[in-house]
Amino acid sequence: MRAQDSRTGTGQVVVIGGGIAGLAAAHRLLDRGARVTVLEASDRVGGKLLPGEIAGARVDLGAESMLARRPEAVALAREVGLADCLQPPATATASLWTRGTLRPMPKGHVMGVPGTAAALSGVLSDEGLARIERDAELPRTEVGDDVAVGEYVAARLGREVVDRLVEPLLGGVYAGDAYRISMRLAVPQLFAAVRTHDSLTEAVREIQAKAAAAQQTGPVFMGIEGGVGQLPLAVARSVRARGGEIVTGATVTELRRAEDGGWRVVAGGRVLHADGVVVAVPAGAAAALLRAEAPAAATELAGVEYASMALVTLAYRRADVSLPEGSGFLVPPVDGHTIKASTFASQKWGWIAEENPGLLVLRTSVGRYGETEVLGRDDADLVDVSRHDLSEATGLAAEPVATRVTRWDDGLPQYPVGHHTRVARVREHVAKLPGLAVCGAAYDGVGIPACVASAYAAVDQLGGDRAALEALRANPVQSLHGGAGE
Repeated sequence: MRAQDSRTGTGQVVVIGGGIAGLAAAHRLLDRGARVTVLEASDRVGGKLLPGEIAGARVDLGAESMLARRPEAVALAREVGLADCLQPPATATASLWTRGTLRPMPKGHVMGVPGTAAALSGVLSDEGLARIERDAELPRTEVGDDVAVGEYVAARLGREVVDRLVEPLLGGVYAGDAYRISMRLAVPQLFAAVRTHDSLTEAVREIQAKAAAAQQTGPVFMGIEGGVGQLPLAVARSVRARGGEIVTGATVTELRRAEDGGWRVVAGGRVLHADGVVVAVPAGAAAALLRAEAPAAATELAGVEYASMALVTLAYRRADVSLPEGSGFLVPPVDGHTIKASTFASQKWGWIAEENPGLLVLRTSVGRYGETEVLGRDDADLVDVSRHDLSEATGLAAEPVATRVTRWDDGLPQYPVGHHTRVARVREHVAKLPGLAVCGAAYDGVGIPACVASAYAAVDQLGGDRAALEALRANPVQSLHGGAGE
């Protein structure tokens, strides 16, 4: 029996990687009737979704929200019993710490790109606002097959728009450089619109008009009581309850074709034989696994770059702290501060405030693509610099009752111009090997819905259906910023 049998319920499938993509793949495979084993190298499941605690308060130590305007992540949460735990942010009001003060986050933009100059009034200088007005007079800018978001926007509207708003928003999602990030993948609806408009601001206004006509209701983002780190734990429980096996501490050291056309997977002292394999690990690890059987795919994956970052979580006595209203703030790197964002977690998530009325929890994020010096500092230094920047931004001078630093080394894949063609080449090479599929943040988006969609498409591919993969290629899943400190 071969990999296509996993669709009919008679196949054995091994999923390599127990992050949210791997767990979602396992969950979908069980829906299809397959027998599933998940192999995770670390001692826990969940990947970048990590529940934790500080001063007795439950918090997220990784990603803290998921896009609710896409169905995949919220639907998965409901399927695994978390429907009653889903909670939108208590406040969606965020700020920018720029030009020396906290300023309200502008409205009327698409990932920082405004439809009118007036939308960024108060954030940009008079010169910056005047530069936006010139967009309507400029000749059309061709974007070709892809273009860097920052490069294109700066050419049309000026660098100040990129440096003050686009950069902190994209940096919050990718920890990357807006002048390198692919518009096609990072802001796909904008990429599509600018291909049919001479003016960038006109393209933005069209997007806004379509959104208004669609009359979407409900929250843009969603959290989970106890943290979105509860999601992988719930998926893992569901997988196990339905007969799936999840093995942690199981580093896969070999992935080879078997003589019968199936797959041989070696993890420690264990050898598994499978009809199908889903590789759901970061690009570098995937490259090592695919080197023997898919060397061309491995070479492509080895070229995917990653950014590292750290999250600094701080807990204060509520009586000692007075914070501005809202969910937190973003920080443009051009202003020269170390932190790139702060989330006022107790104000953003109602369940944190309800469970811990005497505490106020907040966190900062530090580290962008290429910032090795900052992340080389020890934990105490990262706490100190976070407190310094928080003091400057908000006046917060109190001593925290507890602090916690969580490092995500090589945590976020980078999506430079042309990344979509790299992903297409990887999948083209993988498709030559029946019973093999890849998924995860390196391919179809870094947000939770994108990872789940990637996993489902991989499962469909094992069953011989490439429609979901083609849909993802044609309509990438945009990863939006949840307001502050993602």
